[in-house]
Amino acid sequence: MPKITFIGPDGTQIIDAEPGQTLLEIAEEHHIKMGSACGGVCACSSCHTWVRKGLETLPEMSDAESDRLDMGFDVRPYSRLGCQVKVADTDLTVELTQESIQTWKNEHPGKA
Repeated sequence: MPKITFIGPDGTQIIDAEPGQTLLEIAEEHHIKMGSACGGVCACSSCHTWVRKGLETLPEMSDAESDRLDMGFDVRPYSRLGCQVKVADTDLTVELTQESIQTWKNEHPGKA
């Protein structure tokens, strides 16, 4: 079972993940503050993350994901969308972007 390390506003959280789940699904299941304005259908860039470890083990991004990232803020060579990255058998370390964190806060007013 792969371990996903999320780096975000609440510090670092390490989660055991089921292969086949997306990073967004894992984040939502474990109350990680990752934005999901479109509900995870690759129609926005609110789940934008930086894959700090394990990027080379991920499949190449689709044209749809690349197009959505073009709408994102502070896109880097290791940027990916949480709704599009499916976990395989490799550990990953992902950092939530400010864009994603702010979207989560907008979606959950009144929560820290």
